[in-house]
Amino acid sequence: MIKKHLIYKTDKYNMLNVEVHGKTIIAREISDQWGEECHTFLSRPELMHWAESRFRPEKFEGREEELQTILQNLREV
Repeated sequence: MIKKHLIYKTDKYNMLNVEVHGKTIIAREISDQWGEECHTFLSRPELMHWAESRFRPEKFEGREEELQTILQNLREV
């Protein structure tokens, strides 16, 4: 069974979806600049390690609340 989670969506082209396929976690990051990037993880700690390096506070464009919401949504996957 595939479980899909929408982590964030700013518009039709900027979003992050996470799909859980049994033990495998697939993060699909879609942006209007880079297209679709797919990241495959074998564990939740591996996903969170990627997320914490990808969404660093010093490089995040947006408010602190948005960053915390994204990280919280990823923890709930």
